[in-house]
Amino acid sequence: MNIGSRLTQRIQQLPPPTTRDLRVERGLKVPMRDGVFLLADHWYPRTGSTGLPTALIRVPYGRTGATASQMARPLAERGFQVLVQSTRGTFGSGGTFDPFRCERADGLDTLEWVVEQPWFGTSMILVGGSYLGGVQWAVADVVPPQVKAVIPAVSESALTLDFLREDAFGLELPFYWGVQVARQERRLSMVRLLLTERKIGRAMNTLPLEQADKVVLGRHSTYIQHMLAHGRDDPFWAPADHRERVADITVPVSTVAGWHDIFLPGQLRDFRVLQDAGRPARLTVGPWPHLSIEVGAAANREALDFGLAHARDEKPSERTPVRLYVMGEDAWRDFPAWPPPEYAPQRFHLHPDGLLAIAPPPADSAPDNYRYDPRDPTPAVGGVRMWFTVKPGTVDNRKLEARPDILTYTTSALAQDVEIIGEVSAEIFFRSSLPYADVFVRLCDVDEKGRSLNVCDGLVSLTDADEGACARVELWPTAYRFKRGHRIRVQVSSGAFPRYNRNPGTGEPRAKATVLRAADQQVHHDQDRPSAIVLPVRQAP
Repeated sequence: MNIGSRLTQRIQQLPPPTTRDLRVERGLKVPMRDGVFLLADHWYPRTGSTGLPTALIRVPYGRTGATASQMARPLAERGFQVLVQSTRGTFGSGGTFDPFRCERADGLDTLEWVVEQPWFGTSMILVGGSYLGGVQWAVADVVPPQVKAVIPAVSESALTLDFLREDAFGLELPFYWGVQVARQERRLSMVRLLLTERKIGRAMNTLPLEQADKVVLGRHSTYIQHMLAHGRDDPFWAPADHRERVADITVPVSTVAGWHDIFLPGQLRDFRVLQDAGRPARLTVGPWPHLSIEVGAAANREALDFGLAHARDEKPSERTPVRLYVMGEDAWRDFPAWPPPEYAPQRFHLHPDGLLAIAPPPADSAPDNYRYDPRDPTPAVGGVRMWFTVKPGTVDNRKLEARPDILTYTTSALAQDVEIIGEVSAEIFFRSSLPYADVFVRLCDVDEKGRSLNVCDGLVSLTDADEGACARVELWPTAYRFKRGHRIRVQVSSGAFPRYNRNPGTGEPRAKATVLRAADQQVHHDQDRPSAIVLPVRQAP
């Protein structure tokens, strides 16, 4: 076991239980302001529960199964009483499930009810990941004084909305999740979902896309139709967008993230807002994708350290505000802030003949060319994914890079380690034969065996690509050490399907597009058009 795995085990390890003798009161009715009742289960030790702090978990996926075994039980065995509530319209709760848009009002009504219960002590925390974290961001700026800490994991204040950007529409996550929740209350729903994944993949090839949900479900999904019809900045999503409220949060926050998580950019944005406002907040980022048992374990640990200490009016264990797992080095490191101050942007320029170098490109250099055909879209491989049967995170990219619709640019072997921590971006001078085109950029680490291992990536959609433009691509943030003897590589292509919707090249609305047009793409790298990736490189002391 190496150092990194030992530290990972330590972070996941929970303190021993103080009891295993628990009671569960099921089906408590929590009234909402519109007369609807939401159901909740109350977990507590059979003896000695009086006055214990409460951990509130609001969840749309049911109150049993993994929610009970991986969250409610571990916390109730170690110092909390736990209330697990099914959100509106799910698993017996009244009303209609309207994802993300009802959670502020319902969350505040729930908090008001909890503090009035005879079993409630004097303090409470909010805890949970993904949607369970989103419901915390929805109320965290106006929680009652009894709430002493919030622990949102792999989540952010505008949950899923970044996938609905007009300049980078992420198809895979909202479509897959929409199918999942549409059938989640059926018997053996997870088994059925796994057996349906291939059909889901075929459905995302459907034209027009507004018919794709019927291919899988046999009917339309209200959520999928909404996410196709309403972009991120559409007023329809205003009740789900809590970004402007983050600066007003004063309750202590401990947020747990993953380098390969779907919500990482927004989660780091939220932490930075808290940090810049001087709020009591700390951040943990591990080498995890979204569907990771390790994320849940780390969140539980934070609940039992950071959360329980604040609930008892004690100090949590001493640590710096930011704890990051540095991939490549495979070790946990502590930092004073995000992004760490000792890292500065360094341009690595694209050159002719597939070279990547710090030096500027030649004055006169012919562009590189490739053809993108949305009928055979460049596939998504590894990285930020949320399928149960598709490997997320770091994978070997050599087969992908052999495709003719991908360009690669690679440094010579590194003479010394290069460590990057922070925001990653690219400026690609790009021209297409069509106005509508995408630019996808991926950063990779090429080891001594020639394996090309992805580190982070991102995409932007252009609407004037035929005029020639500088495509500014925001990649996922990262913490990575490229070792001596390795090489740094940049991929440039025009898609990563189905993670991002394929660009049809026509400008038609994404829900109604039926025509697919191939495009001839050019990437420039000369003195006047110096394409580059910008890496946050650690500076020499």
